[in-house]
Amino acid sequence: MIRFSLLFLMLFCVGHAAEKAAFRPEPGKFPPLAEAKAYRGELVFVDHVNRRGSLRLHVDGHFHDGKLHHFAMLPYGMIRYRGAPAELRDIPIGTVLYGRFFLPPDPRISSVPNSNGSDVTQPAENHAILLEDGPSLCLREGKAWKLSELEIKGTEGHLVVSLDRKKGGDGLGGEHKVTIDGSTRIWRGRELLGLDELVAEGIWPAKGRKQFEGQSIRLGLTWNPQYLYQHFHVADLWLDETALKVASERQRQRHIRHLRLRWMPARVDTIDYGKFGRAKITATLFGGMDESLYADFKTGLGGKMAAAENTLRTWWPDHDGMDGKITSVENLEGEPQFGSSGIQIQFEVPLILEGFNPGATVRIRPQSWPNVKPPLEERVDSFEDRWPGPEIFRK
Repeated sequence: MIRFSLLFLMLFCVGHAAEKAAFRPEPGKFPPLAEAKAYRGELVFVDHVNRRGSLRLHVDGHFHDGKLHHFAMLPYGMIRYRGAPAELRDIPIGTVLYGRFFLPPDPRISSVPNSNGSDVTQPAENHAILLEDGPSLCLREGKAWKLSELEIKGTEGHLVVSLDRKKGGDGLGGEHKVTIDGSTRIWRGRELLGLDELVAEGIWPAKGRKQFEGQSIRLGLTWNPQYLYQHFHVADLWLDETALKVASERQRQRHIRHLRLRWMPARVDTIDYGKFGRAKITATLFGGMDESLYADFKTGLGGKMAAAENTLRTWWPDHDGMDGKITSVENLEGEPQFGSSGIQIQFEVPLILEGFNPGATVRIRPQSWPNVKPPLEERVDSFEDRWPGPEIFRK
């Protein structure tokens, strides 16, 4: 977690930067985070296989008639949910997300429609280097919502909550009235409760108001049907730190399983060609993964490398990958660039494969990870027969 915290220190430092011109990352390189633009919105569509989706951005006066902001994750783009690494498949539709975005590295092969940025609800920056939910954002900032009032009317009600955040920073700030009802998941310690159960226990009133003295809580926000700018519904409410730690650990374990079965993504840096097709490939592991996964990469271990697309999809990695050996694992000096783990490995293969090129994306497994192929729908084979291109999104 130390490496991830250091990476996000960079986010904090640029959070109040002035408006910048749109920045286009150079393919095969990690872009400077300071050039990214921050947007917030609700997740309304997900194509988790191709790491893309759509957000309804929070722009004053444009909720009902604004366009959707279609986005794609950069190969090294990080996703955080409930304070742990995640995939788009883990995040429920309607979740309020906070992200940092760039222009597409190569508009010709963008998996989402390119935008000229003329509409405030559909900015030109549509490739994300970071997506995270509210609890993840608050955790890395060391902040929590403060509960001051609760009001219940029948089976629904609202909370009056506040969060200290300077103007211009990422996320919400100030005081907000957020709705709750029977759908709100309330987490206490290791318990999952409903509004009715807290009422039955006498902790919350059956009707009327109750005042609180700034109780610290965590909120997972979602769409409110009576939407006005910055009006939201509470999908998840964590009453204590233990509750959020439990949720974070469950998500962390889900992430670990996903990566072990699909392998660690990395960028090829250089290739030292030998005789008869042999090669030593130097690659940088992408950032934002759980520390236990990085720890599995050790000098002297066998493993396998497979070519991948920018979506991180592979072909049949157990068949099409190349067995090899990890000959060195080094931590690069200085603060790693955002998107990079700062860990560089050298992988020796007996035969170089097409797709193992400088700047290319690959997936790597140490020998302790399963040597399996991903599900059929996640493989690149017959891609165009199953998954449409940008035309799937409404223009």
